[in-house]
Order: sequence, then structure tokens, then C-alpha cells
Amino acid sequence: MLRINKLTDYGTIILALMAQNPEDLYSAAGIAKRIHLALPTVGKVLKILARGQIINATRGSQGGYTLSRAPTQISIAQIIDALEEQPFGLTECTSIAGLCLQESHCHVRANWMRINESIRLALENLTLADLVAEPASSLATTHKIPIQEIDSTRWRTSHEHG
Repeated sequence: MLRINKLTDYGTIILALMAQNPEDLYSAAGIAKRIHLALPTVGKVLKILARGQIINATRGSQGGYTLSRAPTQISIAQIIDALEEQPFGLTECTSIAGLCLQESHCHVRANWMRINESIRLALENLTLADLVAEPASSLATTHKIPIQEIDSTRWRTSHEHG
């Protein structure tokens, strides 16, 4: 099963809240109260998002957090990259080369790499604005996932000989 980590999930919830009024200044305590998460957890996620340059942090009595750019300019891939501990990858060999002992003689690695690239491209083409859009505006009709980039002839050939 493909799954993002819990902090990434919380990060998307925090960013979705901030994207509703992107010009506003948000406090960690205010965010924690509105989304019903513990303040230490919200603080940790906000620090990670600031390090990843997804949000800006301002210290002081008039401080708080703002989005670093418009919600339409923040991709889901950028959010995942900022919050996940490992580089994006569906399998070990697609995230970091050399992790899998089977990598040097694997017959499906090249195809996993192509699938990984297609999913990555889809995440790069979806934005924070898409994440907070009304459910009625279906992502399936507004964003085409580039599955056609996966060469089905090559997949069948590799798969049949694998």
C-alpha cells in the first residue's frame, strides 16, 4: 500500500487551512485549535514546512506563519518533498539507488522507475489550490495524469520476459 507519513498528512491539513485565506498570518496555537491537533505536533510540522520553504515564519509578538507563495504555486510534490523523511519513491529502488539488493538484476526496476516518474509528474501538476478546491470540481476532469507516458509495449516485453 502506498501511504504518506502522518506528519505529511497533518502538513496537508495545515496547508489546506492556510490556503483558504493565504494572505492571513497564522499562529501555531490558532492552527492547532482549528484543526484539533496537539500544539507540539503543529509546531513540529510548521518548522518542517518552513525549512522546506513552503511557508514563511516570522518571529515576535506580531509573528506567525504565512504561505511562501500562492496556493496555485505550491505543488503537492513540493509539500511531500518537504515533509517526507525519504525521497519520493514507490519502491526502495525508485527512491534511493542502491537500497535494494535485487536492483542490479531486477527485470522490473526500469518499469517501476517509469511508473514512479508518472506519479511524480502528476503530483507536480497538482497544487495546494487543487487540494482545497470544492469536491464538485473533480480533479479527474481538470488534471490528466500522464499515464500514456508509460510505454505499454516496453512494459509487456519486460513483464513477459521477467
